[in-house]
Amino acid sequence: MRRYTLPAIVLHWLIAIAIIGTFTLGLVMTDIQGITMTKLRYTNWHKWAGVTVLGLAALRLLWRLFNHPPQYADAMPAWQRGAAHGLHVLLYVLMFAVPLSGYFFSLAAGFPVVYFGEIPLPVLIGPDPELRALLRGVHYWLNMLLAALVALHVLAAFKHLLVDRDGVMQRMLPLPTPKEKR
Repeated sequence: MRRYTLPAIVLHWLIAIAIIGTFTLGLVMTDIQGITMTKLRYTNWHKWAGVTVLGLAALRLLWRLFNHPPQYADAMPAWQRGAAHGLHVLLYVLMFAVPLSGYFFSLAAGFPVVYFGEIPLPVLIGPDPELRALLRGVHYWLNMLLAALVALHVLAAFKHLLVDRDGVMQRMLPLPTPKEKR
């Protein structure tokens, strides 16, 4: 079975690490009571990580548009192929929707995003308390959906590794398997 290209593999794992880190940081920072220097620092890191996820997702989508992924395993039933395709589409949508909802939430709260404290992103909307409240909920629930779908994606990968043993998971591993080294 053909593997993903090296750029696709690198982008996959960079985005996975960035999403998990950004999500975790978001949970930690929102648990800090009041406004503290630590909470402000974590909030900025969270925003910067979100912008990074958005940029990496854009690169990944561009790569995927011009470099088709390997075919699914021949033994995979049609419903699993459809489910896998649907899950991947939703993951791509959320890789854009989550950071964008956070960006607009920050703007509606009156806090522009300055990437790494150096590069101001455009202020597309002004402060708006009603929109802020709406976008806070949207950002939260999109994150919860993304977390659930990432968990489903990981479970499906391990199903292919441990139950089906069809090589699907190995196509995205950063290192070749022992069989591939021969």
